[in-house]
Amino acid sequence: MQPEWIWGLGGGLLIGLGAAVYLLGNGRIMGASGILGGLVDGSDRSLERLAFLAGVIGIPLLLRPLLLPEVQTHLTSNITVVIIAGLLVGLGTRIANGCTSGHGVCGISRFSLRGIVATIVYIMAGGITVALLRHVWGLI
Repeated sequence: MQPEWIWGLGGGLLIGLGAAVYLLGNGRIMGASGILGGLVDGSDRSLERLAFLAGVIGIPLLLRPLLLPEVQTHLTSNITVVIIAGLLVGLGTRIANGCTSGHGVCGISRFSLRGIVATIVYIMAGGITVALLRHVWGLI
């Protein structure tokens, strides 16, 4: 049985590969929240955005039965916390004008000061949030 960090390493490599293919394929930065945001707010419903979203959702669903065993996520069973967390993540990506794929993966790899600062801020905010929710309020 392999250590759990292998899953993180594999996922990170796949995200990096996807970002490289996206950049080389069309010359644009792969920021998942921006791609999804353009579809949701109606500003751009291009086939490129739809294909990206279909791939992000569809490929794992296709590969799961073939390659992956059951993986424990340790997600809380409190659906209210999950919904609030999802809404806060969406709000945060809009406020920061990007997400982990845009700022963290693509921004840092391009030595973008904005991407580096945004990544530091959201990693710190995430750590503080988990510490508060787990150790202070006992929600997760």
